[in-house]
Amino acid sequence: MTATIDVWMQHPTLRFMSHEMFASLRRWTGDEAPTAELPLKLTIAAMDAAGVEQGLICAWYGPDGPLISNEEVAGFVAAHPDRLVGVASVDIRTPHAAVRQLRHAVRDLGMRALRVVPWLWGLPPNDRHYYPLYVECIELGIPFCTQVGHTGPLRPSDVGRPIPYLDEVALAFPELTIVAGHIGYPWTAEMVALATKYPQVYIDTSAYTVRRYPAELVEYLRGHGRHKVLFGSNYPMITAERALADLDRLALDATTKELFLAGNARRVFGL
Repeated sequence: MTATIDVWMQHPTLRFMSHEMFASLRRWTGDEAPTAELPLKLTIAAMDAAGVEQGLICAWYGPDGPLISNEEVAGFVAAHPDRLVGVASVDIRTPHAAVRQLRHAVRDLGMRALRVVPWLWGLPPNDRHYYPLYVECIELGIPFCTQVGHTGPLRPSDVGRPIPYLDEVALAFPELTIVAGHIGYPWTAEMVALATKYPQVYIDTSAYTVRRYPAELVEYLRGHGRHKVLFGSNYPMITAERALADLDRLALDATTKELFLAGNARRVFGL
């Protein structure tokens, strides 16, 4: 069985799962908002069910404060250090403090990447608030992870358009490794173009099941993009087991399958 690394997961806190902006996702999945904190063993069990060897679990910071804090993520990782890898987030509104926050998360808490979700802030990734963080990511030697494409939660989608926003970032920061999650739909062709254009830009498939991968992404993954696409689930919104249920439909050769499920993640995140 091919080992799998899931590059976009959350172990959700109660305040994360019950936030009003996720009402649309609950409507799609049919899930009710929880009334108590979920035990970490549920996340590990979901990984086991799909054969996920390691999961990158992320913090969530937005204008209302941390929905999942860096310290909480570090605690989850400490409980299962062989299975979980931490991804930091920060409050981007005060760039100097955000840089200090990121530095602490990486140096003291052991985080391996930074994720900022643009629609949470209503600011595209080429906004000036991000730029000091890009420099710090380069200095710390960690990837910058973000979201591209339309917004499932009840927020505007425009900030997730790859061109021009992420295009300008990749051009301005050629040393910055960028992992763009959620495929970029309905602008997937733009995202494929950026991953083709820039050696440091990658795509992760979080928030989509294999059955829903756009044709242009599948073509890219099977061909010259085999080193540029990483598997992600966006757990708990989608489990890895559900996301990969139709993996054989992609008709990947053995090398491409290993790169997609684990090899590219190991290289990009230094696992």
